[in-house]
Formats: sequence, C-alpha cells, structure tokens
Amino acid sequence: MKLIFAGTPAFAVEPLTELHKRGLVCAVLTQPDKPQGRRGILTPSPVKEAAERFSLPVYAPARVREGTEELRAFGADLMVTCAYGQILTQEVLDLFPLGVFNIHASLLPAYRGAAPIPRAIIDGCRETGVTIMKTELGLDTGDILLSEKCPIYDSDTLGTLQERLSRLSGELIPEAIKLIERGAPLTKQGEGFVCKKVQRTEVDFSRSAREVSCLIRGLSPAPLAFGRIGGLTLNFWFAEETAADGGAPAGTVLSASPKGGLVVSCGEGAVNLVELQPAGGRRMSARDFLNGRKLKEGQRFDQPVL
Repeated sequence: MKLIFAGTPAFAVEPLTELHKRGLVCAVLTQPDKPQGRRGILTPSPVKEAAERFSLPVYAPARVREGTEELRAFGADLMVTCAYGQILTQEVLDLFPLGVFNIHASLLPAYRGAAPIPRAIIDGCRETGVTIMKTELGLDTGDILLSEKCPIYDSDTLGTLQERLSRLSGELIPEAIKLIERGAPLTKQGEGFVCKKVQRTEVDFSRSAREVSCLIRGLSPAPLAFGRIGGLTLNFWFAEETAADGGAPAGTVLSASPKGGLVVSCGEGAVNLVELQPAGGRRMSARDFLNGRKLKEGQRFDQPVL
C-alpha cells in the first residue's frame, strides 16, 4: 500500500512518523511555508520539517483543489489527514481507491471542527480521545473506523493534552491501516456539534473556580487567558482550584505573597494562579512574580468588557 499523508502542525508529526517507519508514506501534503516572527521569516510547517528529515517528497500548494493532477501522479491508494488545514473537495477525495481517512482529536460526534482539544478542557470534560474516520464533504461527519479514549487530568493544559493525543494518534494509525486493508466495517456517527476556534480571552472571575481554571489551562500555551489588575496585564499559564475562599467579591486577591502565592476569589471558590507572564515580560511562577511586585490582598482584577 502507498499513502499520502496530509498534515501541518506538530500534533501531526507523531502519526506521520509511525506511518513512515512502516514504509507506507510515498509523499507528504502540507501547508505552504508561512512568515514567522517580527522579521517575517518564511518557516516550514513541523510536518514539512519532519518529511524532509525522512527524505519524503513534500507538496505544499496554496490551494489543494488546484493540484489534483500532482496528487494523482503519486499513485497512492489512500490518503491520511491530520490537522491539514484545508477543506478537501470531492475531486480530491475521489483520487484514492481506498478513500481518505482523518485523524481527529475528539470522541466524535462531539467536538467536530477546528478546536476540539482546547474546547474539551475549557468545558471541563474528564475525558476526550482520538477518532479515525472516513472523510466526506461534511465537517468531521464521516463514518468512524475506530476511536480510543484519553483522560483529561486537572494538571493538563492544552499543551500537555495535545502531546498525549498526538502520541495516541501515532499508536492508533497503524492499527487503522490494517483495518482499512481488510475492509473493516465503519460506524455511522450520531448527532454531534461543531466547536468554534479559541481566542485570547480575558478571565471572568465571577465564574466558578473550576470554570476559571479550565479556561486558563485550555488556552495554555496559546493563545492564553489574561487578566488586568492595578494597571498590569497578566497572561495566565496555569491555575488550579484551591480551598481558600474568604467570601470576598469575585476577582479579589486573597493572597499575594511569595509564600502563599497569588490566590483570587471566584464566583464560587477560588483559584491559585500558579504560573503567569506579565505583558512584555517572561513566563514565571506567580511566587517569583510576587517577589518583585507589590500586589496586595484586597485588590481586584478588572471585570472583562463583554
């Protein structure tokens, strides 16, 4: 069997690696190089970098729908996609005798769309997973080949959960290839929902401590949740629920010392803002931050403008 692997971010590197180890990948499809940083230096995607390390042919059209003949020339039986970033047309889907199968980081039909991992954390889910499904024109609505659950821990951030789900994707895709070769039956999806992309968000401390903690962890390491206090803007990297609760108004600083940390009251309970980054500064522990800053108990974070 020969297959084309289509993917772009670091999340997709693990499944690409596992397929390459088995000698199945004849070419890699990814997004074009994009400008990065203040100098706008053109930078290849993590998948392109991996493909070049593996000496695999790389095809990176601005619009895949305009490059069907180039894809046809590889003579692949199958395409596997993983966070590729472009919508495939029916003409592209029809190129592959065994079809196109997508690796999606949720337990479909829940969390279809572009941001299943952060949304699962933000929504307070206790588990998520990886689903491998046959691609059709609908958004993540194709029939399911197999899926595997993955727990979400209170210590998880978007970054740590992405890493685990990427490894799980790498473990599942060889099994999926065997099932595809055998013509294994697929399972139709039930009713589901599409989750929206995430964006940088100001924390509303009137929410419960769990909701605040989940929001902060679900947006870390990017695009990050933030808050404003005493003229400072603080980006939050990690927060945890705490038993401290002084009955103060939401957003009130209950503790602001290197020993006690930065603890803030919520609409229900309180959160310990464990790791943060002042705007224009570096990422650090809240305790290191408090060594050099004079936040005081009783100060309040600004209310977000809705």
